[in-house]
Amino acid sequence: MKIVYSLLGSLALGISLSASAQTLALPTAAPEAPTKVAVISFQTAVGQTNEFQRNFGDMRKKYEPKMIEIKNRGAEIEELEKQLQVQGDKLSDAEQASRARTIEDKKKQAQRLSEDTQNDYDQETQQVFNAVATKVGELLVAYAQQQGYTVVLDLSQQQEQAPMVLYAQPYTDITKTIIEAYNTQSGIPAPPSEPAATAPRPAAKPSTAH
Repeated sequence: MKIVYSLLGSLALGISLSASAQTLALPTAAPEAPTKVAVISFQTAVGQTNEFQRNFGDMRKKYEPKMIEIKNRGAEIEELEKQLQVQGDKLSDAEQASRARTIEDKKKQAQRLSEDTQNDYDQETQQVFNAVATKVGELLVAYAQQQGYTVVLDLSQQQEQAPMVLYAQPYTDITKTIIEAYNTQSGIPAPPSEPAATAPRPAAKPSTAH
């Protein structure tokens, strides 16, 4: 997030004057505008909007069949391993080796499915987050300008190089205000009560160019 500080400095002008010339008075520097600071947990704000909760819930349902398949494959492998352990001394060496290879192949397939599904899930979660984060960022900038804030600090702890805020008055935290304002603007009702979705690490930051 860009934080822009405006500083008004004095202008010094050197002019060669004759010995009898009066000394010119330099203009007095204009007083600096007061700084009005607000803080926000941007990641939390995005993750708690009705829109993100709804979209994330829809996405999670889409992956339920894959999750069930992964679970079932794990149960199948566990059962085959138990059978091999129980029946091992009754099987020929060739049969034991064959079953062991089958189990190993199934493990590799299950691992590949699990990794591919997790990668797709993480990428789509990030996309869902970024889509809402962009719009929340736009609302945040408009709100900050309307309220006359000169600086808005992001308190999200998972972002890189998070600002260290040792103290802040509660009224400076606009996280809840932004969540409520965005929910009102989007017109999206709160989804049915479910465990709150955990927002991913934000890749998109609100633009301050306006």
